[in-house]
Amino acid sequence: MTSLAIDPLIALGVVLATGVTDAAYVFFNAAVTARHRIRAANWSAVWYLLSAFAVIKYTENAFYVLFAALGSWLGAYASVTWLVRRPDAQTLPHR
Repeated sequence: MTSLAIDPLIALGVVLATGVTDAAYVFFNAAVTARHRIRAANWSAVWYLLSAFAVIKYTENAFYVLFAALGSWLGAYASVTWLVRRPDAQTLPHR
């Protein structure tokens, strides 16, 4: 049975971890699209390491998945917004 108890610090950690994870995923895809092998490999490693924290936490308590989804949405939105505003963004796909 899943506990309803949510630790606010863990919830914040899950939001931040998944937010940065999704940002890393967006940057990974941008690097792959631009054919930057080392940058893509670096972002891939960061993406994997960050996702480990969130997965471990929300497998302990399924309610943390909601915080993971929030962090995921925020991370993807913020990173795509940042990519679109970069000076070299015209070389990257926008949509």
